[in-house]
Amino acid sequence: MNSARPSRLKLVSIVAAYAVWVVVVCAWMARAIPTIIRLGFLGLEGRFIPGDTFYDIFFGLAGLCGLWLVRQGRRLKGPTRYAKYTLAFPLLWQASVYAADRFEFAIVRAKLADFGLTGLFVVGLVWIIWYVERRWNERFHHGIHLDSTEKRKRDWNPLHPEAWYYGRHNAKLHQSLAILANYSLLFFLGFMLSSQLGGCQEIYELPAGGGKHQTIAQTVKIQKVIKKKFVINPYSSIIMATRPIDDVKLQLVEKTAHKYSIGQGEGDVSGYAGGTAMGKTRFIRLEYAGGDWDQDFGIGADLNMLIQFNVRTGQKTADQTESRTISQLDNFPAGKSPPLMYMTGQRSITLSKSEIKTLREYLFDKQGMLFIDNGGSSGFHSQAFAMMRLVAPEIEPVKVPLDDIIHRVPYQIPFLPYVSPHGGRDAWGWKLNGRWVCYYHPGDIGDAWSDGHSGVRTEVWEACYQLGVNVMAYANDEYAKWLMARMGK
Repeated sequence: MNSARPSRLKLVSIVAAYAVWVVVVCAWMARAIPTIIRLGFLGLEGRFIPGDTFYDIFFGLAGLCGLWLVRQGRRLKGPTRYAKYTLAFPLLWQASVYAADRFEFAIVRAKLADFGLTGLFVVGLVWIIWYVERRWNERFHHGIHLDSTEKRKRDWNPLHPEAWYYGRHNAKLHQSLAILANYSLLFFLGFMLSSQLGGCQEIYELPAGGGKHQTIAQTVKIQKVIKKKFVINPYSSIIMATRPIDDVKLQLVEKTAHKYSIGQGEGDVSGYAGGTAMGKTRFIRLEYAGGDWDQDFGIGADLNMLIQFNVRTGQKTADQTESRTISQLDNFPAGKSPPLMYMTGQRSITLSKSEIKTLREYLFDKQGMLFIDNGGSSGFHSQAFAMMRLVAPEIEPVKVPLDDIIHRVPYQIPFLPYVSPHGGRDAWGWKLNGRWVCYYHPGDIGDAWSDGHSGVRTEVWEACYQLGVNVMAYANDEYAKWLMARMGK
């Protein structure tokens, strides 16, 4: 009893460790672990570690465990040795695949992945053959034979060659072929499932409809306000200061009317011809390591802006705001990805090489757009520009003039509104092939969207809402035109 307990405990520990390993590998393939891992659950409030650092440590330790198992196996003999080698193989394989991916050796990574899959298939098949042969030898050694028809009908175990469905002739051959076919099928299904983890694909669809991408019609009405007239008696002993009899003040009353639906196409409601009935405009914030990406995140600024977009454009919008890591942008396929990602903060921005690649693919290949808002420091200004130099080194930033379409449609923005000019008093943009791929706002526009509007004047926060609508509408419109071109319409 005492000798059995340690072996059982050891077996349970190995199974638990491998279960954790499988979960983390699947999370890496699915990019499910966030870019930053906050350590608040450990009592370390405000502390975090980058997701890449976590993976580096985890796969490094897994690789060391694999090498340790190989060393242990060399001291043993027989099936136990090969069992150690088998346990070490997937650890070393995935550690090498991760290392190749980390250093962006794409060809090496692909070769290692193919080699590992082939090796895993062969190793599993060898162990199944060994087990079946062992069972067969044990039964043969003990003289267990099922010769009678009645006994054969009662045997359903696929590991027994005497099972009735293998037939009376060449039963061992039929068993081997059946095991090979079933094992291959199960391995293929497992491979397909694991390959979908990295693409547990997420779908973003624009709302269906139509409209025009142009400035909202504004009318100005001139209203006369006539003051009271005074009749003066020139012979009265009371002296009064005379006023012009026709003291008229002109009051300009601006009215905004939706003369058309905001969108793109010929639909009946505001939306896009390339959208779907289930599609909605969503407001997604970008998570990144190194800073406070979640500044004022959630109920408040983001949700207020989303509600304002719904009210002002009439388009269907999501019920809540969202956030995604940079790595999770890979889960959106081209043609079903977000037209716009909102990014804010006031400290540093730290990106890995893989995140830079993902962000570049999002902007260049998936027709995405970044809306960067300086949340409160001149340091963030330089961080944002440095980030764009890494993502799009071939594009030089330029100031976005007030007469640009992004400042005119659907609202005519009379001045660049901001709460505080942390990064100057001008908007900056990065343009590729006539399309803005990034719009940088220097003065905390998110604070103006928040409840209370940070105490700024009404005309300022109103202009901030209008600018937010403009940027969102511009990104959606450019994305919709690209979708229509892909569909050949």
